[in-house]
Amino acid sequence: MTENSTAPFSFRFSGSSFDNMVETLGGAFGAFDAEPVGRAQDFHWGLDFSVCDNAVLLTGYHEAEFQFNIEPTVDTAEYLSIVVPRSGGMGVTYGSRVAEAGQGKLLLYNNFEPNSVIMHGRSNVIDELLINWPLILQTIGQTFEMPFSGSLDLLPELDLSKPEGRLINNLTETIISGMRDDGPLLQSPIAMAHMTQALADLVVRLVPHRLSHFLENGPALIAPRHVRRAIEFMHANIAQPITMPKVAEAAGVSSRALETGFRAFRGTSPAAYLLTLRLRAARQDLLDPESKETMKAICLKWGFFHFGRFSAVYKTTYGEYPSDTRKRVMRR
Repeated sequence: MTENSTAPFSFRFSGSSFDNMVETLGGAFGAFDAEPVGRAQDFHWGLDFSVCDNAVLLTGYHEAEFQFNIEPTVDTAEYLSIVVPRSGGMGVTYGSRVAEAGQGKLLLYNNFEPNSVIMHGRSNVIDELLINWPLILQTIGQTFEMPFSGSLDLLPELDLSKPEGRLINNLTETIISGMRDDGPLLQSPIAMAHMTQALADLVVRLVPHRLSHFLENGPALIAPRHVRRAIEFMHANIAQPITMPKVAEAAGVSSRALETGFRAFRGTSPAAYLLTLRLRAARQDLLDPESKETMKAICLKWGFFHFGRFSAVYKTTYGEYPSDTRKRVMRR
């Protein structure tokens, strides 16, 4: 596609003025603030989207450069954006740092992190595949078996000349083509769930981030017997009010040795590890559409006796409140 090509799609939303675009996007995405780079006369633009449980596909078109920022609100969904430029390009800024999508490069970013975004080029066409951040957090939990919060510090630019870049790009393109224009993936939620999970796995395992060193060292770091015993005891008694001294006693070591072993071989404390197991068990109950248990019953079942604290820790871990998880499952 050339820089001077016309819009290749029919868009659900479109217009011919910059102010009209800002007004429309503000209504769709929240606190949206934008300004053109240069003159904004005859500013033609278009936007289309497709939505499923774990992902959203956005396709945008515009005829001149502009920059914007979106201030997240309490209602703003958190997601990982994978930017696939068709013509033109796109960049995000983190303070003085800039990451770009363009020829031969994908861009990955968490929508809560950039200070601003700039859309490059004339007749710019961009696809953005938005993967729900809770899916990324769930994948992190399953991969590393440790609590996680804060920025993942993903490498934002993905080089398509490298094998990992091509692999992630190929799966991203498959999902995009399956979603566009009410495509077949939107009619098959099971297939869509498997593909978005596979994409999340690839991102967590292949794109460098702040936890990647655990993957690099993992095969060599076989946990010693007392750590494995402690983990087995936790799994067997996850619903019981066990304490760390009890776990240490079951593992046959002192509390200090247990702490040292978990720090060295699981990258976390034994208490935080047990918390992760309980959160995961509670989430499985919340994700079960057949479950009739109340939120309070699920909390008590897995050792959470203060719902407000459980809700806050759950939100930090999975990127959504437990009530949001339950509502999303009930809507299916």
